[in-house]
Amino acid sequence: MIDSLKKAFTTSMRTIDDLIRYEAKIGGQLFGPVPSNHRREFFCLDEHTWVWYEEWPDKMGRSRSLTTRYDVRPNGIFKTQGNSVYVEVGQEELSNLHQASQLYAKKVIPELSRIANQA
Repeated sequence: MIDSLKKAFTTSMRTIDDLIRYEAKIGGQLFGPVPSNHRREFFCLDEHTWVWYEEWPDKMGRSRSLTTRYDVRPNGIFKTQGNSVYVEVGQEELSNLHQASQLYAKKVIPELSRIANQA
């Protein structure tokens, strides 16, 4: 469904990248307000990939960030953070990711559908 919505947005005014940025912004708000000096994104890149991105200032005011990429594979769900190797997701994190995908389906997909119908 996500891929078909993304294709519906491919016009001269809206590109797939624009849609992903919008999707990521909505997804980042699923778990509560994002502090004004933070950036949080959560989105479904394709049918096998979820991305969580956080950016924040540290105590010294330097910008910090962390990207977590989840890959859904036939033999499990694996994640990588930064430049680390992929590791299998544990049961608790798997449960959290499942809840996040449920919230995503409930809140983000309807919003994308609404916008696609306006295109």
